[in-house]
Amino acid sequence: MLIGKRGAASTSISTAAADHITVRGRDLCAELMGATNFTDFFFLLAAGRAPTADQSFFLDLALVALAEHGLTPSVQAARMTYAADPAALQGAVAAGVLGCGTVILGASREARALLEQVFKRIDGGATPDEAAEAIAREHRAAKKPLAGFGHPLHKPVDPRAERMIALARERGTAGRGVDAATRLAAAAARVWDKPLPMNVSMAIAATLADADVPAAIIRGVPILARAAGLIAHLAEEAETPIGFYMASQAEEAIAYAGPEAGAAEP
Repeated sequence: MLIGKRGAASTSISTAAADHITVRGRDLCAELMGATNFTDFFFLLAAGRAPTADQSFFLDLALVALAEHGLTPSVQAARMTYAADPAALQGAVAAGVLGCGTVILGASREARALLEQVFKRIDGGATPDEAAEAIAREHRAAKKPLAGFGHPLHKPVDPRAERMIALARERGTAGRGVDAATRLAAAAARVWDKPLPMNVSMAIAATLADADVPAAIIRGVPILARAAGLIAHLAEEAETPIGFYMASQAEEAIAYAGPEAGAAEP
């Protein structure tokens, strides 16, 4: 039984033979190995073409910005999983990647969608400020978070976002995306009546949009980036383990609030 829509029974990414491997129409060994870096290779794999200089720069910038952020929940999950089974490195990495969601790390795709909403309103006749203000007010009224804005630690600014936007302006690539993100930040501060800093997810969405990086790639950037950080933490976990210690600290910190044994009603 077939489930879902069936696509063409083909792939355009890669094929392999006894004496060569072809990736997006290029010979892996003769044309790519030793001639391209991993960021450019990732873009080629996902987009089917080599990146421009700006696409390569800002994609690499995004990967560096997101790879590491301390003992985040995804890192803790990975280290605890590794402590439970040091032989299954892949399982520990997978445990960490599963924690990359829209609340933590994975908001770049929602931020890109928010920018698209601004673009659509502008194309419909609204000024950039009107579009940003309307979207901010709609999210506030619906009690919905504004993707790409606010951070529990980085206040009043996210230094990663500031750096990315500054580099986009220095390189002359800042365009519609950076402009919309900046106007949304100003609108959010007015609507919420407090600073709501642009975070790294929105900066990534804006700078990569301006560099014409496909939205599908932007969605995968946080996962790819954090995988590198997870591997580093697991290498450290193998040498100086803290996984079980973190688990014991959680047990001590969280109080039991249920009934005592034998005290439950029959």
